Amino acid sequence: MSTTTGKSTDIAIRCQGVSKAFGKRVILKDMNLEVRRGETFCIMGPSGCGKSVTLKHVIGLMQPDQGTVEVWGRDMRSLAREQLRELRSKIGYVFQEAALLNWLSAGDNVALPLRETTRLSEREIQERVRAKLELVRVPDAMEKLPNELSGGMKKRVGLARALVTDPELILYDEPTAGLDPEIASSINELIRELADSLHVTSLVVTHHVGTVKKVASRVGLLDNGRLNYVSGPEEFLNSKEPRLVRFLGAKLD
Repeated sequence: MSTTTGKSTDIAIRCQGVSKAFGKRVILKDMNLEVRRGETFCIMGPSGCGKSVTLKHVIGLMQPDQGTVEVWGRDMRSLAREQLRELRSKIGYVFQEAALLNWLSAGDNVALPLRETTRLSEREIQERVRAKLELVRVPDAMEKLPNELSGGMKKRVGLARALVTDPELILYDEPTAGLDPEIASSINELIRELADSLHVTSLVVTHHVGTVKKVASRVGLLDNGRLNYVSGPEEFLNSKEPRLVRFLGAKLD
C-alpha cells in the first residue's frame, strides 16, 4: 500500500522519491511520504532503517541525494538560510533522549528557543515557559536541573521546549524510548491530548505498538528504504501482510 495523494494545501510534509546513502550504505531508497495537515503520522520500522534520518530531512538538517522534501509546499533544498530559519521556527522537535543541556535548569532549557529566535522580553519568556511546563504537567520542574528529573519528567520538559514556540508541526523521535510502560503510556496520552487540543500536525517515529495505538491517525512501515503499508492504525496492526506480521510479531514477543 502506498501513501495517498491530496491537494498541496492539505499536505504538511511531502517526500517524493527521496534517496539517501552514507558511503555504500543505502538508508532511504525512492521513499515517498505524505503527512496531512492536522494528522499524527507514525513511522515504524526496524533499527537503522532511516526513521530518524527521515526526520532530519524534514527539518532540513540533511538533504536527499535524490528526490524532494517539501514542508507546507516549500522545497527544503531551495530555501535560503533565513527562509529555513523562519520555517524551523514553526517546527518543534522532540529528541529521543530529551537532549536537555545539563548545566541549564529545566526552565532555561525550555526558554532556549525563544531566547535564540525571538525578541520577547524576559518576562514574556518566563510566562510562556511556565505555561508550557504547566501544559505538559511538570510545573514544579522550572528550577530543577536535568539530573534532578526522572526519565519521564525529562521527556515532558523536552516536549515543553518543542511547544514553546507554538509550532504548527511537531517531530517526535522515539518519544517513549527508555521509559517504563506506565510512564510511556502517560507520554502517549499527552501526545494525543496535545494533538487534539492544539490541532498541530505531528510526525512520530517509534518502535512501540502502544504509541501507534494511542496517537496515530495513520502509520506506515519504513523498511528497505521505502515506506509501505500506509493505513489507519487498526488496519496496520491487524494486517495479514507477511512482512507486517513478522515485524509486529517481533515487537510483541
